[in-house]
Amino acid sequence: MSALPDFNRKAASASLIRMSLPILVGQLAQMGISTGNVILAGHSSTVDLAAVSLGASLWVPLLVLMNGILMGLTPVIAQLFGARRFADMRDPVQQNCWIALCCGVIAALLIYAVAPSLLALMSVPDEVQEAATRYLHMVAFGMPGLALYFALRAWSDGLNHTRPGLWISLLGLTASVVVGILLVSGVAGLPRFGAVGCGIASAVSMWVSCLCMWRYVAKVKVYRPVEVWKDGLHPPRLSSIIALLKVGLPIGVAVFSEVTMFSVIALLISVYGTVTIAAHELALNITGVLFMVPMSLGIALTIRVGTRLGEQQPRVARKEAWNGMLLAVLGALINASIIWFFARQILAIYTSNADVIALAINLLYLTMIFQLSDSLQAGLAGALRGYKDTRAVMLITLTAYWPIGIGSGVLLGYGVGSAFEGFGIYGFWTGFIISLTSAAIMLAFRLHRVARRHAPPSWLLKETPASQSYPQTKL
Repeated sequence: MSALPDFNRKAASASLIRMSLPILVGQLAQMGISTGNVILAGHSSTVDLAAVSLGASLWVPLLVLMNGILMGLTPVIAQLFGARRFADMRDPVQQNCWIALCCGVIAALLIYAVAPSLLALMSVPDEVQEAATRYLHMVAFGMPGLALYFALRAWSDGLNHTRPGLWISLLGLTASVVVGILLVSGVAGLPRFGAVGCGIASAVSMWVSCLCMWRYVAKVKVYRPVEVWKDGLHPPRLSSIIALLKVGLPIGVAVFSEVTMFSVIALLISVYGTVTIAAHELALNITGVLFMVPMSLGIALTIRVGTRLGEQQPRVARKEAWNGMLLAVLGALINASIIWFFARQILAIYTSNADVIALAINLLYLTMIFQLSDSLQAGLAGALRGYKDTRAVMLITLTAYWPIGIGSGVLLGYGVGSAFEGFGIYGFWTGFIISLTSAAIMLAFRLHRVARRHAPPSWLLKETPASQSYPQTKL
């Protein structure tokens, strides 16, 4: 077992950044698949653009939920990896694949059977509804493959091996773009499939990512010590599945609650007109891309903290966690600087409407205020997941996003009768600031408590051997 009695801040920061960068690029590539579909559909027809945009709003939240649930394996593997207990990884990896298969099939059935009914409830033209339904039916075929890819990537990340997620996400993006161009645009004499072509391209990219990841973990030596198939294929084991879900399900619910909060706000501001809706969506899209930086840092912190705990170094784990907060602050400053210096130029890529750009710039300036709290809450949540303290993260984020975030947004946006008229769209975005700041404060207190419980300061008790300070990790 490795021992890390000393903490080198510079080396730890460099290692955390190296681990975060592949995750960042992989996340951006994953986002690029749905973005590429929207661009291709936009060049096809207005109906296809509306269909793909509506369809994505239904299946992307399911993707986020699945990814969060299957990420529960990452801190489990990270702690086992730190303890060099490779044989104990076999069952969690296989059981997570069973969970992934179930999640993928359920997501596919929901998309195939329920999504058309949801579209029917929306006030959209029949041709858009029909095109969106056919698009979603194609996407549904790829969901099991995407879920299995998430499960295998969670295993790889837990082994501190994040680069495969980068390269394979880029391969998936390439497959999506190539197939999309062929099918949507009708290149090489092929018929133009429109929105359906976008759905086929998405499904193909999902299975390409799955099969490439499966091949990679089977051939590369870093995974060989696990000998994942040494005992054959394990049947589903309820106790193991429940143990994994106790870690992963709260992660999925937490990230899903954040996505749905933004979706609800988008519906609530629809009363303010087309310009406001467009500016809101543009500012939110740009902010979402920038959020990939702290989110990737948070995932890397989950891995680093979990590994240190497995190495029986709880004090080093605590230092890793709080050192990550310093990097989160740095990331927030970088994001705020990008907004301050390049907001207008970035918005010009999206639209030439002067009114939309003017409002979106003001909204982006508001996001500069919550860059710090947004980065900190993402990093703090990631560190707590390294401790497998995912239930508390879920409860805190649910409270911050819904009662506090949406509640304050409605109050400040709509006002209170004749007593207070409200600030409109600015009130809702102020609600974002209140929500994310509340989450950061509550998560900081939680991390302080959890890290202190695992590794009390030396002045509270005599130093004990590392092997006595933190128990062996059990699934």
